[in-house]
Amino acid sequence: MKLLRRLYTIGFDAFYTFLADDGWAIASHIALSTLMALFPFLIVLTSLAGFFGSKDLADQSAQLMLQVLPLEVANTLSSEIHNVLTTTRGDALTIGAALALYFASNGVESLRVALNRAYAVTEQRSWYWLRLESIGYTLVAAATALLLALLIVLGPLILETARRYIPLLVESNERMLTLTRYGIAIPAMVVALLILHAWLPAGRRSFAQILPGIVFTMGASLVASIGFGLYLARFASNYVSMYAGLASVIIALVFLYFLAAIFVLGGELNAAIMKWRRSRGDAPQAASSPAREETPA
Repeated sequence: MKLLRRLYTIGFDAFYTFLADDGWAIASHIALSTLMALFPFLIVLTSLAGFFGSKDLADQSAQLMLQVLPLEVANTLSSEIHNVLTTTRGDALTIGAALALYFASNGVESLRVALNRAYAVTEQRSWYWLRLESIGYTLVAAATALLLALLIVLGPLILETARRYIPLLVESNERMLTLTRYGIAIPAMVVALLILHAWLPAGRRSFAQILPGIVFTMGASLVASIGFGLYLARFASNYVSMYAGLASVIIALVFLYFLAAIFVLGGELNAAIMKWRRSRGDAPQAASSPAREETPA
């Protein structure tokens, strides 16, 4: 009973501060910024892949990102993403790619704003340093996506080599490839969340302090993905009749909106747990910031 009351208090505090911090508006900002940053990011991805001599890796990276989305959402984006990846550009790694990189980093900046609010910290770093940091995160994300795609490309070759030595234990089939994709994409998402919560906002937080929000984000995102997929399977035609040619964009935007709200709430959950621990004297404050008003339980 005591545990349930504790969970209720922390959960209520997290949701209350989510509302007080304009969580829904911030989630809308993240969703729109992410969607607008997606295609510039793909341009950067294609440019890097071409620089390393294989534009097919960019397509594999995009497929890897789509793998973790509901099928209905992935289908709405796949054709547009394919068009971006297969368009030949002469401005690779020049001014056009630099602008694409800048706009792609806007998605990272929106996440920083959300986490700074969630953890109630004030940003003291210079704006240009923060922008350079966001660009660095974008480049690291693109390079990591290409590396993970390379593992997918090399997967069949690795399986073929392994089959020569242990033919009874190794089988090459589509199910194995799908499991491999999920086995790579999901840990990559966990690592990305760890980096975002630990280093993106002002101040520093320990692994124990950010773990609850990451677990919540992964679990709630999975439930939201399944639920939204089931909803679209029955009511996707509503979007087509209402938004016509914009239906695919609106579907992606709504889905990103739910994921962004879950991400922000995960940060608020971490902050609520940290505040509860400080009230009991169990943990020091993670970063100097204006004290947030206590939430009535």
